[in-house]
Amino acid sequence: MSKRCQVTGKVPVKGKSYAIRGIAKKKKGIGLKVTGVKRRRFLPNLVKKRFWFADENRFVTIRLATSAMRTIDKVGLSTVIREMRAAGQHI
Repeated sequence: MSKRCQVTGKVPVKGKSYAIRGIAKKKKGIGLKVTGVKRRRFLPNLVKKRFWFADENRFVTIRLATSAMRTIDKVGLSTVIREMRAAGQHI
């Protein structure tokens, strides 16, 4: 299963992690130097959540980012599901 939020569409993004050595110039050193760069991924905070969908009188399980729960609280579950179905997702 892909690491994608069904509501917001958030996906992992690429970035870098830096290894730094040295003494800061504030502390009378010669400055901090980057000694290594590693590639890394920033993953969305995904959870599998069951919501009670009152319009169809059943539970709906959605894999979503925790930030998408705030979106559901704000606009409502029925609005979010309507938009997801319009985009062609099976729920």
